[in-house]
Amino acid sequence: MNEEQRIVAEKTIIGEFSQVKHVRGILSMGRHADPNSGGSSFSILLGDAPHLDGEYAIFGKVTKGDETLKKLEQLPTRREGIFVMPTERITILSSYYYDKQMESCELDKSILKRRLASSTVEIERQRMKCFP
Repeated sequence: MNEEQRIVAEKTIIGEFSQVKHVRGILSMGRHADPNSGGSSFSILLGDAPHLDGEYAIFGKVTKGDETLKKLEQLPTRREGIFVMPTERITILSSYYYDKQMESCELDKSILKRRLASSTVEIERQRMKCFP
C-alpha cells in the first residue's frame, strides 16, 4: 500500500449494534476482537449466523441478486475461527444501493409532478415580471 492507502486502511469504525438478526443476505462489519476495530472488511452471510447477533454491526442486506449469493455458495472455502471464507479473495467490481421502498415510485412521481407544475408557474411568473 502507498501512504494514502495505509492511512485509510488504519481507520476504524466504532461498533454499532442492533437487534437486527444475522440471516442470509446480511452485510455485516468485519473486525478484530475489539468491538470498535471495524475497518473495510465485511461479510455477506450465506446463511443464518445467530452467534453474530448483537456482536457485529449490520449495515445492509442483499435485497436483489440471490443468484449471486448462490454462486458464492459454490466457491471453495476455508475456516478461520468462527468464520468460513472463500479460499481466494473475491473482488466486488460493482454494487448498487437499492431502496425497496422506492420500487414503486408512484408517490415520488406524484410529488415530482406537483413540484414541476409549481416550478413552471413560478418560472412563468418571473418571466412575466422581468419580460412584460
